[in-house]
Amino acid sequence: MTRLVNFGIAASLLVSAASHGYLYLHGYSYIPGIGRGFLVLTSVFVALAILIAVGGPAWLRAVALVGGVGSLGAFALSRTVGLQGFLEHGWQPAPHALISVLAEAITVVLCAWSLFRTGSAVPRSRTAAS
Repeated sequence: MTRLVNFGIAASLLVSAASHGYLYLHGYSYIPGIGRGFLVLTSVFVALAILIAVGGPAWLRAVALVGGVGSLGAFALSRTVGLQGFLEHGWQPAPHALISVLAEAITVVLCAWSLFRTGSAVPRSRTAAS
């Protein structure tokens, strides 16, 4: 079951990375700050997807969870108050806005579920008796 969840997390990260990479290549690279953010997010999500798919440690899922939450937060900011002077409206650019939000939501849900299910989200102290 863990392997299947890891593949689900990896797939959702790759979908989000592909969408952000596409947008970077088709115009977002020229937006100061935002363009570089799209490129970094694409690179980090691809690396995380590969490492999680091959069975990396639980902390990689925690990083993916934080990345997904951060990306969803940035999306919300870009639609409300703006992000570094960048403001978009609705679900534009279609269909990438919707694809990214769905992929990141899946990433967040799967990562949170897997971390809490295994107890990896709660650090445990080791004692000499362990």
